[in-house]
Amino acid sequence: MEAAVTTCYRHPSYETYVSCTRCERFICPDCMREAAVGHHCVDCVKEGRRSVRQARTVFGGTVPRTAVPLVTYALMGLNVLAYLGELVRPGIVDRFAMLGAGLNGPDGGQYVYQAGDFPGFDVIGVVGGEWYRLLTGAFLHLPPSGSSFGSLPFGVLHILFNMYALWNLGRVVEEQLGRARYLALYLLSALGGSVLVYLIAPSDGTVGASGAVFGLGAAFYVINQRLGRDMQAVNRFMAGFLLWMLISAGFTSWQGHLGGLLTGGAVTLAYAYAPAKRRALAQSAACGVLLVVLVALVVLRTSQLTGGGAA
Repeated sequence: MEAAVTTCYRHPSYETYVSCTRCERFICPDCMREAAVGHHCVDCVKEGRRSVRQARTVFGGTVPRTAVPLVTYALMGLNVLAYLGELVRPGIVDRFAMLGAGLNGPDGGQYVYQAGDFPGFDVIGVVGGEWYRLLTGAFLHLPPSGSSFGSLPFGVLHILFNMYALWNLGRVVEEQLGRARYLALYLLSALGGSVLVYLIAPSDGTVGASGAVFGLGAAFYVINQRLGRDMQAVNRFMAGFLLWMLISAGFTSWQGHLGGLLTGGAVTLAYAYAPAKRRALAQSAACGVLLVVLVALVVLRTSQLTGGGAA
């Protein structure tokens, strides 16, 4: 008497006598996945992966399957692409830099902002409704030439320094926070830096990822403190970071640096000390509240600059 022919449950035309050690369905070589004992079918492997709880850091970030800091590399790529765009079209800087308030004159020149109606002059900047400048300026850097923002040597050093700092800090912070929290931290820090510029020096045009980088510096400090690591080296790093902020105050936007530092510190403190049971909700709420506060500050400052009228 002949034995019954058995075929793969996914490929009926393939005769096989090997079965999945978990569900006992017959599988062909294409459907076999090595297991501790025997082989598993592809469906049992998928089900097993879903049932395994993914590891998380103390900040709630998902431990990535790969050590590649994808968000950090993506942010660096965006900054570099924006800089290449500046090389092709230098006018991008004047159009998208962080500027709180200014006037474009009929001669094409840029003038200090004053509230009121001036025929032939156009209001530009955040006060004129160009809110996108609060973030776009953080992805631009001092151009090589063709703009009032900078000259060749310092323009190149500007982006090199910021990208080097982003590469060093970003990898560590992204690993601990996870991609979503890290991206929120970066964008809020950039926004916080721009908002402080708008509050204190609305007529100053600024560019650079420095505000976001200083936010990552604050996050790096909070993360190490929360993890109970030796703080001596971290304290020396932060001392150097703050010293650079003081030294660079004469030729960069210290307001953007300080705003990013304070915002990044606040966000990471919320990440670090959120209650474990509702951690994701508490962290999201904290970021949402901070965003509302920053937006409210922009609205209030706009009202002051326009004398209470709508921009």
